[in-house]
Amino acid sequence: MPRLFTALELPEHIAADLATLRGGLPGARWIDVENYHITLRFIGDIGEAEAREIHALLARMQRKPLTVTLEGLAAFGGGKPRAIVAAVKPEAPLLELQAGHERLMRRLGLTAETRKFAPHVTLARLRQTSPLAVADYIAAQGFLPARSFEAQRFVLMSSRDSLGGGPYVIEAAYPLDA
Repeated sequence: MPRLFTALELPEHIAADLATLRGGLPGARWIDVENYHITLRFIGDIGEAEAREIHALLARMQRKPLTVTLEGLAAFGGGKPRAIVAAVKPEAPLLELQAGHERLMRRLGLTAETRKFAPHVTLARLRQTSPLAVADYIAAQGFLPARSFEAQRFVLMSSRDSLGGGPYVIEAAYPLDA
């Protein structure tokens, strides 16, 4: 039974830029560069029949290519930080794509996503890292210039059992060419 999610991939040059931010934070488990992505909709553990149905619905989605902009570093978790992320600008085309994925999953009977969509690329997962250490890390990185790219497709990915952060496998790709 695969654990599925939909995502946007990062171009290699942007992933390489983000990889330069790795290190210098105690308690951080850095995500492998090849596993960087922007999750659109976590689906979860799904049976093979449901996975085929999800694939068929995603294949019929029609959307135009969209510009994605990474706009700085942030941490998730507040007083108990759990991740360092590159924030993604929540522009309308990206939000509409994500909302379309949410509607399709609801149509299939999946439970609604309870968390507000906050587009990001997870760079590191944190374990027992102090908020002060996280703030110092982000401050030390300085200003992260915006990086943009044109997303030409979205993907259906699976994750294997692990501690988080991959390995991820692209199960199917869907062009953004409406």
